[in-house]
Amino acid sequence: MLIADSPPAHPAAEAEAWRTPARLCECASCGRFQTLPSLLPGQTASCLRCGSRLRRAVVDPIGRALALNIAALSIFAIAWVMTLMTVSTAGMVRDASLFTGPVDMGRAGLWELTIVVLFTTVVAPVLKLFAMVYVLAGLRLDRPPRHIRRVFALVEHLRPWSMIEVFLLGVAVAYTKLVDLVHIELGVALYALFILMLTMIAAEAVLDRQAVWEEMERRGVPHGEIDHAAGILLRPEHGAVSCHTCGLVGLPHEHDAHCPRCGSRLHARKPNAVARAWALLIAAAILYIPANYFPVLAFIQLGSGQPSTILGGVVELLDAGLLPLALLVFFASVAVPLLKVLGLGLLLGSTQAGWRGRLRDRTRLYFAVHAIGRWSMIDIFMVTILVALVRFGAVVSIQPGYGGVAFCAVVILTMIAAESFDPRLMWDAAGENPDRPEADAHR
Repeated sequence: MLIADSPPAHPAAEAEAWRTPARLCECASCGRFQTLPSLLPGQTASCLRCGSRLRRAVVDPIGRALALNIAALSIFAIAWVMTLMTVSTAGMVRDASLFTGPVDMGRAGLWELTIVVLFTTVVAPVLKLFAMVYVLAGLRLDRPPRHIRRVFALVEHLRPWSMIEVFLLGVAVAYTKLVDLVHIELGVALYALFILMLTMIAAEAVLDRQAVWEEMERRGVPHGEIDHAAGILLRPEHGAVSCHTCGLVGLPHEHDAHCPRCGSRLHARKPNAVARAWALLIAAAILYIPANYFPVLAFIQLGSGQPSTILGGVVELLDAGLLPLALLVFFASVAVPLLKVLGLGLLLGSTQAGWRGRLRDRTRLYFAVHAIGRWSMIDIFMVTILVALVRFGAVVSIQPGYGGVAFCAVVILTMIAAESFDPRLMWDAAGENPDRPEADAHR
């Protein structure tokens, strides 16, 4: 039996109304099959073997999440149309919105950065919020649309690419670089983005994804009945696998190799996980060299240019006496990409070698690498803001450099590499999941 922590802080009757049902699950970290107990709101279930969190129950996981996502969409509408910052120098004034920087990047010939910045700061967050509102509101209808299960599955893929909080940190770094150069006024959109970030964090905190899938089952969204009572008896030796999208445990041959709840294709492990991760990691390691050698921007004043690399930007912050910010940029833009490459390389090598030691530590390392990679986008967002604001002709301007394209590619490739790897393979290779021999085919 799993241990449930954090006793509920709600009245007994209210807490009982939101009690979660007992289910069979497979730990996404180590691959152990175990029965997930019934939980009261505020309680958390953790894996018996690796300690990873399996589920945390909350009160009204659909209603509160719906309200917060609607609020976030409304706040985003304000940030969409208002000004982020206004700068002025020598009688010239320039405004920047969410779209100004990406558009100027495209005009400078760096359309790759235009696509990435627009997607991570506008498209992905808006799609994620719209999808969540559509799914959660659809579940309140008398007859929910059947395709909302596909829409909710899309949210899982969009989540790591929504980078509002990283963008705001990039804006903060850009502000410190501009404050001594031009006069700056903060716009309404910047405050709206800050409130949006807090609202989206709150929406994630009150959402129980398993509760959404269970509500879909209750409302008849999936095709056919799902027998959870029989499912609790399933084990790996029976051929049972868990869905990578919704976590439902089932038998692939009974459902044409597709999950009966969300419709995703079923795999014992992520296909070709190690080979794909190695390919992406090697490409990222190669691009890490030009990303740090070529300038990410050029500061041009009165016709003379001064290119700046990532490390050069850190030195500038140190010269300005901004040690905490310099350390932050160094860690996010220099150390993190390098540590991700080394960390993923260690995990992949240890998996192929079948190492048995420190499995829990290596699992924690994987999830740390998976979580921090997106924060390396700080430099890209900083350059986007600087390019948008400092364009005063021959007086002073900032031009983007091709080093930014290489660095952005490093961040994206390492993020996809971490997403492609399956941490359960480490436990398989160490012989901890002896009933899962087919996992060897994916190493």
